Amino acid sequence: MSRQKSISRRDTFALAAGAAALPLAGAALTAGPARAQAPMQGAARPSHYRVGLGQFEVTTIFDGAVQLDGPHPIFGENQTAEAVQALARENFLPETRQEIGFTPVVVNTGSALVVFDTGNGARRRPNAGKLAAALGNAGYSPDQVDVVVLTHFHPDHIGGLMEDGQPLFANARYVAPSTEYDFWTHPDRMSGPTEGVATLTAANVKPLAEKMTFIGNEGEVVPGIRGISAFGHTPGHTAFHIESDGRRLLLGGDFCNHYVVSMQVPDWHVRFDMDKEGAVASRKSLLDLLATDRIPFTSYHMPFPAVGYVERKGQGYRYVPASYQLHL
Repeated sequence: MSRQKSISRRDTFALAAGAAALPLAGAALTAGPARAQAPMQGAARPSHYRVGLGQFEVTTIFDGAVQLDGPHPIFGENQTAEAVQALARENFLPETRQEIGFTPVVVNTGSALVVFDTGNGARRRPNAGKLAAALGNAGYSPDQVDVVVLTHFHPDHIGGLMEDGQPLFANARYVAPSTEYDFWTHPDRMSGPTEGVATLTAANVKPLAEKMTFIGNEGEVVPGIRGISAFGHTPGHTAFHIESDGRRLLLGGDFCNHYVVSMQVPDWHVRFDMDKEGAVASRKSLLDLLATDRIPFTSYHMPFPAVGYVERKGQGYRYVPASYQLHL
């Protein structure tokens, strides 16, 4: 049989398809560059994340983020830059740039709407500090808030208490650690390295003192929410244990400020911790609690939506972001 007669039906279809494509190929060579019909929209990320916890609802709120040099020397301050950069590289992070996000939390207990920390306030950072708008995106208005809880008085936590010189949460009462209030309102703090925080405390926190409840170690905010001492980051820094129907969550504030560096090597110092070794002790204690009890946590500077778990890894720990566990 001749070569010409042995062509199969499949070969015939292939030849026909190739011939049909020739005009299209020619058109592609002569046409201008292809352009999308829709314009670029820019980067985007969610503004809030909500899960159930027993009879409670927990909503994390994205108050924005800043990008800056690091992680070293902000994180791993007592280590070499090379050691911190190596750890970042092992975890697929840039070695000389980082992002720090800010995550207030709203807990609806059914009888009280509780806000933990208030973000930067619009006066502090161009890409953060718009808590009122962020709450609106999550379905809340500031006048619905019953209780505002402050884990500590650093500016990115108390900056959103005031809006244009007036309390943002007009109908709320306030809860703060007594040790924290006493430290930052002392006249001695109004000079030296504490001056900036003390000045903002005087402007944003002291005017609310008459509506404020001061709690000590293990103090209760509302039923189901109580404090846990986590001193070191600041003198009165406090975490909170939240529980409903046997479901538990730890709200950590700033006990662990970087999900890789501070967690995998909790002994490494953080620039923002006022008592370095006290912060290390609090960090280890809470990380051990989370890993042992296998409960979820949220913490102010974890990657948004800032909800996850902790597992042991060698002499340190590893952050495990929550997936669908809290949706069930």
